[in-house]
Amino acid sequence: MKVLGVDPGSRVCGYGVLESRNGELIHIESGCIVPSSTFSLPERLKAIYEGLREAINRSSPDAMSIENIFFAKNAKSALKLGEARGVALLAAAVSGVPVHEYASTEVKLALTGRGRANKLEVQEIISRILGIREWKRSDVSDAVAIAICHINFFETKARLGVEIIRPRRRRRRWTEDDFSS
Repeated sequence: MKVLGVDPGSRVCGYGVLESRNGELIHIESGCIVPSSTFSLPERLKAIYEGLREAINRSSPDAMSIENIFFAKNAKSALKLGEARGVALLAAAVSGVPVHEYASTEVKLALTGRGRANKLEVQEIISRILGIREWKRSDVSDAVAIAICHINFFETKARLGVEIIRPRRRRRRWTEDDFSS
């Protein structure tokens, strides 16, 4: 199975292609799509789309994994991130590549065992797994982490033969038994 992981962004879009062969992870390629800072937003989105299409054509992935949306404090930044994410989803759809989405906490949990791990911890784990000593940008390591997360989820699902239940936060519901009489 070959997976293209994407860490979308309107200024820098990281990507990483990994393949799983007989339980071994193989790093095929990774990098960043960095549109010129002089480009307008539509031109940057076009450059990201074209860059991702080239990566898809070069690597012919079986699936794309991408970070799911999150709620940001800055609405303008969140909108731009959503637009870049939409362009990545479009590139996959036009190429006929199925897309799988993961929350950043799921990715961190799958790699480090902690959903609130920092970027450095995630990079260290990826470096150990793939033997890559240094990452040029965190966008690249994030994209590779998303690809590893999908491979882990997919292989676990194939082994168990069931859908993996993702943890969700639930509010505590109080009952009468919780209070003393």
